[in-house]
Amino acid sequence: MIEQIPDIDTQQDSIDRIAREIGIPPCPTILARFSEEMGQAEPDMRKLATLIGTDIALSAALLKLVNSPYYGLRSKATTAHQALSIIGLRACANLVTGLILRQTFPSGGSALMQRFWDKSEGVAAAALVAARRIAGIDIDEAHTYALFRDCGMPVMIGKFSDYAKVVDRLEHVPGAQVTIAEEMDYRYSHARVGYALARGWLLPEPFCRAILYHHDFEKVAAGRREVAPANRRLVAFGLLLDQVAVLRSGGGLCPDWEAGEGFVLETLGITPEEIIALAGEATSDAS
Repeated sequence: MIEQIPDIDTQQDSIDRIAREIGIPPCPTILARFSEEMGQAEPDMRKLATLIGTDIALSAALLKLVNSPYYGLRSKATTAHQALSIIGLRACANLVTGLILRQTFPSGGSALMQRFWDKSEGVAAAALVAARRIAGIDIDEAHTYALFRDCGMPVMIGKFSDYAKVVDRLEHVPGAQVTIAEEMDYRYSHARVGYALARGWLLPEPFCRAILYHHDFEKVAAGRREVAPANRRLVAFGLLLDQVAVLRSGGGLCPDWEAGEGFVLETLGITPEEIIALAGEATSDAS
């Protein structure tokens, strides 16, 4: 029997149980301290920069991303403080969160984990391109969502030794069917596990619920009560990225596109022709 997603009043109990049973990593100390400072009325930029600077790998990864062509900076940032000053505190918080996720789940010799990160980072790079072309999409939030949307997968890769077989079997199956199959095989879906991780890592609730319902876009499109307050535009943007990825690879339609095309076009105010152009632009920027 597939476990139903509980309503918002009982969601925390479900999160705590998933965290215990499947072994979701707790919120990293550096991220908890960063979030605490960001929650202040006037966050201290120097304190945040110092915090980032205590982790050499994180600081280097942040500077590499901020100085990439996607941000088009005229002068390169050389310190975490400069990065914070140039792109802003909120943008930097989003980037730091995504970078810490990558650090938490290293490939470690796992072919499936490496495959996951190769795909995830490619989608995140496309997100930076696409977010610039779509009104109402925050570029840094979009990048973080692209990295986090399937964050339940690396948890399940680490937990279940046969998860690679499930991934291969369901690669071309619509997402809603994927989560049902995962629930039947493991009692968890990567959407629920990802939601639990995002909540545990103190990400905003609308963002977290966009992860939880990213394969239930039909419910989001219909405005169903139980999906509130999922960020509707992020859910649509994630599905758009799936279709862009398929077009970039020379394919036709992603598994969810036929059912979700209208939702994406209406929510994001984009046309099919613009999606084709985005795919070409993302390919050009990635090369």
